[in-house]
Amino acid sequence: MRRDTFLKSLAALAATGALPLSAWAAPNIKMMLPANPGGGWDTTGRALGKALTDGKLADTVTYDNKGGAAGALGLAQFVNGSKGDPNAMMVMGAVMVGGIITGKPPVDLSKATPLARLTSEYNVFVLPANSPMKTMADVVEQLKKDPGSVKWGGGSRGSTEHIAAAMIATKVGVDPSKINYVAFRGGGEATAAVLGGNVTVGGSGYSEFAEYIKTGKMRAIAVTSAQRLPGIDVPTLKEQKIDVEIGNWRGVYGAPGITPEQRKALIDLILAAIKTPSWAEAMKKNDWTPAVLSGDAFSKFVDEEFASLRATMHKSGMV
Repeated sequence: MRRDTFLKSLAALAATGALPLSAWAAPNIKMMLPANPGGGWDTTGRALGKALTDGKLADTVTYDNKGGAAGALGLAQFVNGSKGDPNAMMVMGAVMVGGIITGKPPVDLSKATPLARLTSEYNVFVLPANSPMKTMADVVEQLKKDPGSVKWGGGSRGSTEHIAAAMIATKVGVDPSKINYVAFRGGGEATAAVLGGNVTVGGSGYSEFAEYIKTGKMRAIAVTSAQRLPGIDVPTLKEQKIDVEIGNWRGVYGAPGITPEQRKALIDLILAAIKTPSWAEAMKKNDWTPAVLSGDAFSKFVDEEFASLRATMHKSGMV
């Protein structure tokens, strides 16, 4: 029996409860993390890899970090280097969609194979601890006076925090093309810029700034969710009369050229992994919101995201 057929058979049996997780085949997964260490994609990929090994779904998971260009460099390496590989995965998300729209890289997501969306995470905007500003109202006041004087720091051009900054400007009556946005290649660089006071406002997924907010090294001034995040005492933008809501979802793609059977086997592995205690622990630790969508439904969602973000970014003068 072919390995991928075997995996598929085991997945079907496990789904019906006929087999425990420990009876699954255990491949050696290669995980592309198209970002520098320390950011959201890195954290997500390593959490998924740990869930795969802890759940006895994979013997090993190896990681390859390749940051830059909103994930486009890692995407190109993944597409060109893992064609037909049934054990290759790549973490991606809303940031990559935005980056492809703005950067128009030669290799795009259509070359790879959509597997599943895992989580959504809302952005938080923070101020350096020693900032003379104290609230989002202070930021907006300065933004209206002199848009260029407010330096927004966050992920790559086209990231959800970049889009959110442009949306905030639009909602408060400032030309979004005049915002001063500084793009960083990974969460670690953005964090360092905020801690060093090198940006006016920092934006990222809540989990990336959480420890610094808790210790008082950053002051959280707004989250981009519709309601306050559970257990987190930070006001939403909507509470502050700024009608902006945007989520940063993350998902997984497979290699180009894999068969439908191989794709199904990878999806089954992912869906089994996110049912493990290891994944539940990572969800809680990182304040991630479950947003599971797999297979063709995920493919359709990504297509719709491209259309929606492209429209928003055009309207904001970003592309």
